[in-house]
Amino acid sequence: MKFADLGLSDELLKAVEAAGYTEPTPIQAQAIPAVLMMKDLIGIAQTGTGKTASFVLPMIDVMASGRRRALMPRSLILEPTRELAAQVAENFEKYGENHDLKMALLIGGVQMGDQLKALNEGVDVLIATPGRLMDLFERGKIMLNGCELLVIDEADRMLDMGFIPDIEFICDKLPTTRQTMLFSATMPPVIKKLADKFLTNPKQIEVSRAGNTNENITSFKVMVKPRQKRETLEWMLRNDHVETAIVFSNKKTTVRELNKTLQRNGFKSGEIHGDIDQASRQKELERFKSGEVNILVASDVAARGLDIKGVSHVFNYDTPWHPDDYVHRIGRTGRAGAKGRAFTFVTDADAEAIGNVEKLTGSEIKIFGKEDVRVELKEETAPKAKRAPKQDSTEDEKPKRSRSKKNESEPREARKPRDSKRDSKRDDKREERPKKPRNDRPTKTEDSKPRGRRRDQDDEPVPAGEWNGPKPDFLGVGFD
Repeated sequence: MKFADLGLSDELLKAVEAAGYTEPTPIQAQAIPAVLMMKDLIGIAQTGTGKTASFVLPMIDVMASGRRRALMPRSLILEPTRELAAQVAENFEKYGENHDLKMALLIGGVQMGDQLKALNEGVDVLIATPGRLMDLFERGKIMLNGCELLVIDEADRMLDMGFIPDIEFICDKLPTTRQTMLFSATMPPVIKKLADKFLTNPKQIEVSRAGNTNENITSFKVMVKPRQKRETLEWMLRNDHVETAIVFSNKKTTVRELNKTLQRNGFKSGEIHGDIDQASRQKELERFKSGEVNILVASDVAARGLDIKGVSHVFNYDTPWHPDDYVHRIGRTGRAGAKGRAFTFVTDADAEAIGNVEKLTGSEIKIFGKEDVRVELKEETAPKAKRAPKQDSTEDEKPKRSRSKKNESEPREARKPRDSKRDSKRDDKREERPKKPRNDRPTKTEDSKPRGRRRDQDDEPVPAGEWNGPKPDFLGVGFD
């Protein structure tokens, strides 16, 4: 099947062809005709299968006719993260170059001035994160009663981030006669209830079982101890033919520390996580896409929907806490038919988490072993055997140690002259000291005895009125 068979306009087909695409993916082949027919849609597909284009392409043709009004967007796309929203905006710019459509990006972390200006001029497509959209709606800067089409992208991620109450609030403010599309890689029960509430007789498309991983990705789990993670990661980055890689961690602090360690050890790496402002995030992504850095250390803000071509490896530095995140993380590689490798570091404490991942995917992840090491690794590991010179240097020091050991192994008679000389010196020093006879040395008891009995040395009674105590010298002056 070709894109020309899906009912898209000629202007749109030219843009698709200019982007280098000729055949639609399974989710695109089924979703695009349904959207053009103005049907509600539930799309379930593994990450990396082209969900974004499956709603962007038909939306451009649907929005091609109509009139823009100030503060009233004609269509709304909700994304869980700023990165996903920016990526969808790039798709609209790429595919909609031959259409007169106005688009606005409404995300946090940037100034509101340009966003408010775009809303005042009127937009056909509004791409937003729930937080910033709710903020502007409560300020009265945007009205949703003119929205004809709603897309909820990465719905399961919305659930994880706590956006479901906001989604329900936004849906209640939209017109009831609208077209709604919901896309996700997985479909938890809560999302199913949301779809039942806000979608009308939707067409459900499921191109693969929920939680299934891409067949182009070879997955391994690496059994390590917590203190060996960094050393193991660096070894694999150097020896597994890594072209570009994304390293995922569960904590933002780990992302920062790991990036600094990799940079100190000579790797070209960057970082992206929730504590970085939007401008810096976008800059890091551009550096990664352009090849200025080939390793991106990231938290789960980069796990959903980022379409970066040529990512050869994904490393789960931490086993993901939620099994769904595993599917999204490793989906950053093996895209557009390319092959990819994914490694998950597993410690003893991660036994339950990796078990949940294997339960979700329905298959056991292979433990990385010697047979999985690439051939070139043998050549790479050869220099490590050249540590022998260091051992030679230590052997040079051995004669010094052997001399001491040799002296220790000598008989006592051989060491006697040295000992006797030392002893004679000690004896000479002792002889130089003046020695007092032991009997002449005053003892404490002898000295203290006279002091304690001075008053009653005389046993004879003292007459009344006479001095009964020690007699100072001055009392004897002038007396016989």
